[in-house]
Amino acid sequence: MKIKIQSAACALIARVVLGCWFVFSGGMKIFGSGIDRFTRDISNYKLVGPPLDAVAAYTVPWFEIVAGLCLMLGILRRGAILTIAGLVVVFAFCIGWAWGHELDISCGCHGGGASIHYWGKAAEFTGYFILLGWLWRVESRNNGITDSLAA
Repeated sequence: MKIKIQSAACALIARVVLGCWFVFSGGMKIFGSGIDRFTRDISNYKLVGPPLDAVAAYTVPWFEIVAGLCLMLGILRRGAILTIAGLVVVFAFCIGWAWGHELDISCGCHGGGASIHYWGKAAEFTGYFILLGWLWRVESRNNGITDSLAA
């Protein structure tokens, strides 16, 4: 029983920290550097052109904020984990694309103008996937316990 409580406490801390990080990231894109800057950052990847770059710039930060808030507050946790995992997959694909095409651009992550450090981003995404996979496993186990208690 003690291990389950420790696991739940660790999961809560991880959810709050990860949720805060994604709320911060989305907020910086909207309120920090601005949507215009983020639109330019997206267009620098040369994956999509206008108007799809603007559509992505106007929607991605809000997905980050909403999913981060849900994760922090414990609302629709599994959906928030899947949403953030989906965002990380898209981000990893875009970074991989830029890396493969040897683009010297800003990633657009937090509104800064610094060039992408590709190996650092690879490590960051690996960390996200490990953490999200662990959170999914904890949530799945907790859901199974909750479901069996309800029956």
